[in-house]
Amino acid sequence: MLTSSKFAAACAGAALFALAGAGLAPPAAAARPPRPAAVPAVAPAVHLVAVVNGSPITNIDVDNRARLFALSAGLPPNPSLLDRLKPQIVRQLIDERLRLQAVEKAHIVVPDKAIADAIGEIEKRNGMPPGALRQRLESSGVSFTTLVDQIRTQLGWTQLLRQTLGARATVSPAEVAARQRLMAQQTGQSEYHVAEIFIPIESAAGRADAQSFANTVITDLRAGAPFPVAAAQFSQSQTALAGGDLGWVQANQLDPAVAKIVTEMPPGAISNPIPVPGGLDIVTLEGKRTIGQDVHTVLSARQVFLPFTAPLNPTAPTPQQLQTLQQAREISATVKTCPQMEQVAVRDHSPRPADLGQIDLDHVQPPSFRTMLASLQPGQTTKPVVAPDGIAVLIVCSKGRKNLAQLTPAEIRTEILSQRVDLLSRQLQQDLRSQAQIERFGTA
Repeated sequence: MLTSSKFAAACAGAALFALAGAGLAPPAAAARPPRPAAVPAVAPAVHLVAVVNGSPITNIDVDNRARLFALSAGLPPNPSLLDRLKPQIVRQLIDERLRLQAVEKAHIVVPDKAIADAIGEIEKRNGMPPGALRQRLESSGVSFTTLVDQIRTQLGWTQLLRQTLGARATVSPAEVAARQRLMAQQTGQSEYHVAEIFIPIESAAGRADAQSFANTVITDLRAGAPFPVAAAQFSQSQTALAGGDLGWVQANQLDPAVAKIVTEMPPGAISNPIPVPGGLDIVTLEGKRTIGQDVHTVLSARQVFLPFTAPLNPTAPTPQQLQTLQQAREISATVKTCPQMEQVAVRDHSPRPADLGQIDLDHVQPPSFRTMLASLQPGQTTKPVVAPDGIAVLIVCSKGRKNLAQLTPAEIRTEILSQRVDLLSRQLQQDLRSQAQIERFGTA
């Protein structure tokens, strides 16, 4: 039986959907001081953009959400970008308002502690001290309430899906065994690691707006915006909770139009908008492998991260930065075991997790860092790894070859449940829209 925590894992970490993608940015991003947003001398007039079953959405709500996306994606929140985002953001806010109303109707209450924990986890993953995320948002012209409301809605929606699934939230051993037999029969066939952004189209009148918005997102993605952040903010598939990640799938598990593109595109490419039932898909191919034959070098490691108090200028390091380098050198020279590294991380108040989990060496970036890790054996530490925002020291705990194409029973259960959750989420959202009274007023 799946516990509540396992269900949350199958829903791909709802608590982190909003800004978790920021942790994918290079270390330099964390070191840059927040840039104050351009604040108009006179506060903008508040006007209605939409009313959803009597609940208002204003232009201020839309502007805050647009700025949140720009900040999350590392894009400049200039008027041109914000204007291009707003039509789809209005639609997204309408859908979220419908979800929140459904959550409230089901008498589901999201505790403030759950929201605080989610925000704390975002800060932890981005190497931020407690309270820094709120400061960063507000200094960038984004109301902190915007993030809180988004997290509250998504956590509540996840709980509603769990209640609605009922007994179907349990994946039986027989179902796992059937999936294992199917995978064994498919050994040698191609499999694709795909991520998606699903943009729904409800009527012919909305097709042009959806197409225009999809083109805007694609332009930003090809300019370097992180795909997981864009998916988390805008995709209307439940996979948005995992940054759009569909995991490893075969072509016959995808919509035929999507499968045709995926099987022909190179890894890392961003597709054009793909018409699918109910809307448009934007996909990226993250990898391709042969089922049963995906052997990689994997390792586990522990780290200590020592932050700088100011961004590093390599030609003029501060006394604190020089002292931090000396501290890192001592750690590198004296730590001999993984438990010791964990103890040092606690002792020195390392702001980043000590346990890095399973690391696929083939995917480590930059290449120079991958080469350094490849040269180490278990029990060996790295030299200090200097970044603009601090210095890391790592120790390798284990290292070996692993067939990543062989899923564990737990991974199979999570995969099956994720598919059920996504299908249910889309169905419920469609039902809510078809039954809702929605009024729109002009532009955002």
